[in-house]
Amino acid sequence: MNTSINYWLVKSEGDCYPIDQLKKDKTTSWSGVRNYQARNYMKEMKIDDMILFYHSSTKPIGVYGLAKVVKKTHPDITAFDRRDDHYDERSTIEKPIWECVDVAYVSTFEKPVTMDEMRRHVELSTMKLFQKGSRLSIIPVTEKEYNFIVSL
Repeated sequence: MNTSINYWLVKSEGDCYPIDQLKKDKTTSWSGVRNYQARNYMKEMKIDDMILFYHSSTKPIGVYGLAKVVKKTHPDITAFDRRDDHYDERSTIEKPIWECVDVAYVSTFEKPVTMDEMRRHVELSTMKLFQKGSRLSIIPVTEKEYNFIVSL
């Protein structure tokens, strides 16, 4: 049984759910993800896995702080709610298609580690974030990449 901690970069649009909102909420279900690979990454997440909280579609784009997984995957109830933007008629309580994890706030960086700053460091040059076509909302990162970004 693998009990080691894994590391992830989780994207949120800064004007939709910023890290300040997670700080206020303390925990949240990471619901509304509608990409199979990102969902599969959530299925790999374990309690206490660490998360780089990344703001996309904001200025500046980058990592704004840290969170951690506090509950393993469970059905994403937004898929069942016809009034929710993330409703999916194919997903049912009996056979859920979409799952999510719960995450908790850990800390906010004094200043964000911007995408431009991350690109400047050779230590991060092989990050999945920088690979062509990497538009996933959840991306695994190595422990070294995680620690390097935290050190910035």
